[in-house]
Amino acid sequence: MIEVENLTRVFRTYRKQPGFWGGMKGLFRREFDETAAAKDISFSIAEGEFVGFLGPNGAGKTTTLKMLSGLIYPTGGRARVAGFDPTRRENAYRRIFALVLGQKNQLWWDLPAIESFNLIRAIYDLPAAQYQATLDELVDLLEVRAKLNVMVRELSLGERMKMELIAALLHRPRVLFLDEPTIGLDVVSQKSVRSFLRDYNRRNRVTILLTSHYMADIKELCDRVIVIHHGRKIYDGALDRLESASGNRKKIITFLPAIAGEHEDGPPAFPPDWQSRHGETTRDAEGKFTLRVPGDKVVAVSQEILTTGPVADISIEEVPLEDVIAELFKGQA
Repeated sequence: MIEVENLTRVFRTYRKQPGFWGGMKGLFRREFDETAAAKDISFSIAEGEFVGFLGPNGAGKTTTLKMLSGLIYPTGGRARVAGFDPTRRENAYRRIFALVLGQKNQLWWDLPAIESFNLIRAIYDLPAAQYQATLDELVDLLEVRAKLNVMVRELSLGERMKMELIAALLHRPRVLFLDEPTIGLDVVSQKSVRSFLRDYNRRNRVTILLTSHYMADIKELCDRVIVIHHGRKIYDGALDRLESASGNRKKIITFLPAIAGEHEDGPPAFPPDWQSRHGETTRDAEGKFTLRVPGDKVVAVSQEILTTGPVADISIEEVPLEDVIAELFKGQA
């Protein structure tokens, strides 16, 4: 459904010299800086896939989505979406995709959302029966029927995002580009939007490319992720393989009861060579030790902890996906 080959976008910006004379020199001889927002990015996405598109701020995620949407032209490379070349901006192509930018509004701010929906119907020349059936389905799925006649500016952030999703899906696109759709939403709204996107993808086999800084979005919705850094692709594959890319490391957390006054002689002394033997070891103000150890050593280290001194509680957790990706970025810096 989506094929990208060596897609590149270089932005050229004027570099002004400081001071009055610097500005005067710029009138006759300008100096420019070039920034590669996307550089030789290649990937392919099959129909119906739900793919996460990850990277730090400025990595080139939004730029890539805009190139796939035809909003900006690539400097090099090529892209195909459902057989269309986005740079040609054909009407037939505009009818098969939708782009939702979490920090941009497409609805009229001072009108009820239903008015914008009616405008979208006219723009796409949607049959009345199809439009009403799609609208009813989306409104019920997102539970916003009571808000259709409320001014958009009076809606909560979560309600506005749901309306944005409805606007994007009214023409039943085959491809959906989502850029931070849950940004700024509360936990309940995030969960509602994620649930809707997951069910909509499964029911309609829509191909979705999602960017998000909330790892909960990625873990709940995507089996595959593409990671870019400084405009370059550094990972493309299964999410579970990315999580194991850190060497299958775990977190072992222990709490020392002596800190709570259970031991008059103070907290039990843990071996001083733990740092050298187990790697990263930290202790917070409450007396809680945290160790990061390879997964195949979890049992042995846990047993050692329990035999070293009195322990009130011990828990074993996966290394958060945020940490895994941060380490991946650090390795590519």
